[in-house]
Formats: sequence, structure tokens, C-alpha cells
Amino acid sequence: MNAGAIFVWEMLGTAVLVLLGTAVVANNMLRKTLGNGAGFLFVTVGWGFAVFAGASIADPSGGHINPAVTFGLAVAGELAWADVPIYWAGQLVGGVIGATLTWLAYKLQFDDHPEPENTLGIFSTIPTIPNKLWNTVTEIIGTFILLAWILLTPAATVNAEGEPVFGNAALGYAGVAFVVLVIGTSLGGPTGYAINPARDLGPRIAYALLPIRGKGNPQWGYSWVPIAGPLIGAGLAGLLYLAVSGLS
Repeated sequence: MNAGAIFVWEMLGTAVLVLLGTAVVANNMLRKTLGNGAGFLFVTVGWGFAVFAGASIADPSGGHINPAVTFGLAVAGELAWADVPIYWAGQLVGGVIGATLTWLAYKLQFDDHPEPENTLGIFSTIPTIPNKLWNTVTEIIGTFILLAWILLTPAATVNAEGEPVFGNAALGYAGVAFVVLVIGTSLGGPTGYAINPARDLGPRIAYALLPIRGKGNPQWGYSWVPIAGPLIGAGLAGLLYLAVSGLS
């Protein structure tokens, strides 16, 4: 696939991911919405299915919609390193677009919200207990699980008799959505489980630029954590894949 097609498909898929994901947070957090106060489980389910929708749209480019996925696949030898910057560029632009669309959809509710200074959490992750080292560790672990599932679960194959053998990966993007859902419900409490640099950085950039009344600080001092943690976790999963791929 050429560079332009990769960029466009990843941009579209990531935009849908971020739109649906940040919008479910907005629906939960902003007052005068039908989903106000629905809770953390409501948010994690929404993000899980947002992954399914976004990755399905980006299927022509492999459905990465996540720089950590792209990086992990490159470390594992499943993607050419020359393609990585193209994937990353599309994903980052898509993240900005998706977050902007969320603001447009909820413009009236943003204007009416009594605590506009606390709206960064709609767009980007914020740790419940700020400690950049341990927050990074949390992001490493969550992203490692995601990439380990992607790289290590068996794909659908055909046996010697020509009969299909369905592995876990035969679930496709639905399987990834389930994994993201369980990561959110189990490991999402400390940091909000970015596990995706574009999902955090793109909306953070949008938040800094959008004319949101009374908005708070984008917290750039924390912004490297949901970038570094996922990339490290993905890289470790890629190395694990290389280490175990010769065992079978």
C-alpha cells in the first residue's frame, strides 16, 4: 500500500476511534447530557467499541489506529520501519480531528458545563495520583497486554485436511475491542488507560487549540507519559514475540 493510502486510512480510523471514545466521556461527564453520570463502566464499554469501529474502518491499512501498535509490529518484524512515520502521522492527525468533532457535537453542553476548567479529562488521560514514573509503569503494562494479544494469539488457519482452525485472532477487531475493554476495567483506574499515544496526544493538542470556554490547562508536563509508556510496552511485547516465535 502506498504512503498516501496508509495515511488516509489511519487518519479516518483514528478519527472515528477518538470521536466515539472522547464523546462517550463527554456524555458521561458534561451536565445536560442523557448519559451524565453513567459511570466508568459506561466509558470503558464505549471506548472498547470505539476501537472496533475505528479499526474496522482502517482495515485497508491494517487497522492500527495506534502508534504503539505500529511500533510493536515493527519491532516484531511484521511491519517495515519505513512505514512507521506514515502511520504515526495519519494517527496523530486523526486524533486531532476526532477530538474536534466531539467538541462540535457537544458544543452546547461544553458552554453550559459548570466546571469547564476540569474538561481536559474528556479529551486526554489524567492520573488519579500523579507520579510520572509509576503512571508510566501502568501504561507500559496495559499496552504490553494489548500488543501481546495482537502478536501472540493464533490466527485462523487451515489444517492438513483443509478444515478451518479458528484461533483467538479470528475474532478480528472485535477481539481487540474485548481486550481494550478488559484493560480499561482492570488496569484503567490509575491513569485512564491511554495505551495509545495518538488517542491522548491528538485530543490534547485539540484541547489546547479549541475555543472551549473557561477550559483548564492541557498539562503538557504529563503528556509524555501516555506516549512513552505505550511505546515501551509495545516494544517489550514485540521483543517477546521475537523471543517466543521460534518455539513453535
